[in-house]
Amino acid sequence: MQIGIVGATGQVGGVMRRVLSERAFPVDRLRLFASARSAGRPLPWGDTQVTVEDAATADYEGLDIVLFSAGKGTSKELAPRVADAGAVVIDNSSAWRMDPEVPLVVSEVNPDAAANRPKGIIANPNCTTMAAMPVLRPLHAEAGLVSMVVATYQAVSGSGLNGVAELDEQVRKVADRATELAFDGEAVQIPAPGCTRARSPSTCSRSPARSSTTAPRRPTRSRSSATRAARSSASPG
Repeated sequence: MQIGIVGATGQVGGVMRRVLSERAFPVDRLRLFASARSAGRPLPWGDTQVTVEDAATADYEGLDIVLFSAGKGTSKELAPRVADAGAVVIDNSSAWRMDPEVPLVVSEVNPDAAANRPKGIIANPNCTTMAAMPVLRPLHAEAGLVSMVVATYQAVSGSGLNGVAELDEQVRKVADRATELAFDGEAVQIPAPGCTRARSPSTCSRSPARSSTTAPRRPTRSRSSATRAARSSASPG
């Protein structure tokens, strides 16, 4: 089979490439696509190297399946063109999840839905849904689920490498001034969300929106704490 990966240089694209190899997927030829700045970069595939192509200008004719993990905007723009070229598109972004003409598939739950794809595109749910559905399906079949309340903790990497860089910057700021932060909740100056030097140095303000100009405050005991301490010292030993 002729397989393509759009977003091949990203974290998820790298995992897609690795899983295809680990599971011995029948790949006769693998083509890798990414942004123009990554075009020409070689990536390992088995004992060979595959040169990354510019996703925006590439010819997708001849591909059987193309995996997308390059973000919503790229999927919206390129997935229809790739599908029109004859490939089945499997999209990992949120771009097509709510489209009634695009099946939303969890392979362990509704694999048959993938056969009905009017636009040539198959979407998958987000990571939380994909993890929950295989467990919930037998419960629903047995008892019938009416509603569900879910609390999740999402990986920051889900927002891409920029999100990882932002978290790294924030953690370093907290670690560098941990002692001051223990006494002063405003001791650490964090840029506005989405504003990191790694992402956009020119648009990030040099002075934070909130800053602390006061010296770290010394801890004080509340009246109840002092009272308990006094009572404890006055108690017979």
